[in-house]
Amino acid sequence: MYGRALEKRTVSVSTDSDSIFRNLLNTYRRAEADPIPFARLALDFADTSTDLTADDEGFFTGWLDLGRPLSGDEEWREYRVSLIAPLHEGVTSVSGTGDILIPPPTARFGVISDIDDTVIQSRVSNFLQAARTVMLGNARTRLPFPGVAAFYRALRDGAAGNEKNPIYFVSSSPWNIYDVIAEFMDIQKIPRGPLILRDWDIGLEMLAASRHADHKSAIIRDIMALHPEMQFILIGDSSQQDPEIYQRIVAEFRDRVRAIYIRDVTRSTERSASVKKLGQEVLAAGSTLVLAEHTLDAAKHAAEHGWIKSSALPEIGEEKRADEGGDSTKVPAPEGGEPGPGKPTVVVGESTVDESQARR
Repeated sequence: MYGRALEKRTVSVSTDSDSIFRNLLNTYRRAEADPIPFARLALDFADTSTDLTADDEGFFTGWLDLGRPLSGDEEWREYRVSLIAPLHEGVTSVSGTGDILIPPPTARFGVISDIDDTVIQSRVSNFLQAARTVMLGNARTRLPFPGVAAFYRALRDGAAGNEKNPIYFVSSSPWNIYDVIAEFMDIQKIPRGPLILRDWDIGLEMLAASRHADHKSAIIRDIMALHPEMQFILIGDSSQQDPEIYQRIVAEFRDRVRAIYIRDVTRSTERSASVKKLGQEVLAAGSTLVLAEHTLDAAKHAAEHGWIKSSALPEIGEEKRADEGGDSTKVPAPEGGEPGPGKPTVVVGESTVDESQARR
């Protein structure tokens, strides 16, 4: 379980008519959240209780050892956290709730996905553009990559149609914007899953690539260790270190990763070549890496291998066109319109793709 003890924030709910000034004000309020350092907390779940102490910025995390196995097949179960100390004068109790995901027996595999430039268009490879997107926008102005919501719904449903495969979202975005990402997921109808973000300490080191890799690697290892019998599909993009992180995970957890899907967002020949080279190492470790520019290409690969229903492909294609502005149901991506043929999909694994052929 993850959480943070904070003084109340006065962040307003986003609307379609929010001005740039209101978005910037809400961003400031999120960044200036007043933590409760070293807060003492009591966590209660399933007739089990444990005490936790937050760190100097109010963050707390912990494992809860249950006295007996849980009964029932509910996916999401509520836990409660109560603040023991410090309490303001005249306040007798402060508590909040959270949810724990318990994958049901029907789940055939899990999905671990990056968020920035994998699900949400963030432009993290360009610091100024990424900062502008985060600071001046809100959950309703952020845009998904075309077709991504329908693809993730298909992965959750699986080939059987109601497998309820769990999806974990792991990102180096700061916890301060958790509410923005959660609201974005809900608006875009992306399947619900745990959002595991990162504490951004103030300083140049917070932008270091090693901090990003260490954070994501540790969380992915925790998820895979938590479900030792489950196989996973890993999804990321080429703008940061996702291919390198995932390659190391495949090498460490042999026969646990069905495939790696990498969205090619850099448009760099050198970066594409380095990802393909990593794909050969992934192949040697017994998995498959798919480097694709578009969501539909990854979805076709998943359908070919029986991880999603082939009948889900038309819906993914329709949503892709809507996200691109091909119809009037959604606001188009900034580039607008139907993209050109793009780069061919490259599969490094069980099949060979002729890179000179037109994209499927």
